[in-house]
Amino acid sequence: MRVTLLVACLLALPAAAFDIEGHRGARGLMPENTLPAFARALSLGVTTLELDLGITKDGIPVVAHDRRLNPDITRGPDGEWLANPAPRVRELTLAELARHDVGAIRPDTAYARTFATQASLPGTRMPTLDEVFDLVRRAGNGAVRFDIETKISPLAPDDTLAPEAFVRTVLAAIDRVGLRGRVTLQSFDWRTLAAAAALAPDLERSYLTLERGNGDNVWKGKGPSPWTGLDAAAHGNSTPRLVRAAGGRVWSAFFRDLDAAALAEAKALGLKVLAWTVNEPADMIRLADMGVDGIITDYPDRLRDVLAARGVALPVPTPVQP
Repeated sequence: MRVTLLVACLLALPAAAFDIEGHRGARGLMPENTLPAFARALSLGVTTLELDLGITKDGIPVVAHDRRLNPDITRGPDGEWLANPAPRVRELTLAELARHDVGAIRPDTAYARTFATQASLPGTRMPTLDEVFDLVRRAGNGAVRFDIETKISPLAPDDTLAPEAFVRTVLAAIDRVGLRGRVTLQSFDWRTLAAAAALAPDLERSYLTLERGNGDNVWKGKGPSPWTGLDAAAHGNSTPRLVRAAGGRVWSAFFRDLDAAALAEAKALGLKVLAWTVNEPADMIRLADMGVDGIITDYPDRLRDVLAARGVALPVPTPVQP
């Protein structure tokens, strides 16, 4: 009965309506946030490339998940794994960053155990946003979207540019290639989304939430959140209502925080709902069954298999070399 319902729901969708987002390109298959990862995602066929951005000392948007270089995946110019605390992205020029290797996972780490299927490609460098755009151009893909996360924190103001300066820098890179209509800007730090709403109201924005652990940015029961700028209690402790109050139309929720009631409320408010980061087929089936609009995954191949088995129209692969 469960599978039958899923089939009915998904087959009712128009072609390519379900958003298949390759998280950090295809982190389960290739080194995260690298050109090989984005090339693999394009070659498999995704609707969206999900990626993270930092800004270098010389003002260049680069694809980086962490505000500081991650010692679990980064070796320095001497070929040795970085030690903590590693340099901040904003402390290094693009030329200095290019001397670092992000093509492999440090052995004997939790990261290595989690992503044992990730290919090792020593010598891979951190790409610029411009290089990702160029890769897509070379692939001849005029449809794939970009879900770009601003890696900025209100709790670490010295680690990055201020929100408005960060957004201006990213917008300039997007507008140089005329891709504003294919970009979604996402963030846990909704200050950057407020800046984007003021500077580029036509740019789609996605409001990331996590409601557990040290990464909690919603702060239910804890007063106004420095991440959202809002007090959840003033909005009935409803995350969908919080997103809508911030001016959001897209809610990107940690998949374990999503339940049928929250999803129904979000839909009633007119929100598009994405679930992150979903890697197990059983969870993909459950969330699609619930009615999410898209899934962000480290394994776009698995998500394609789940949807293809149910007759869902899939995005066309566009093979390209990194």
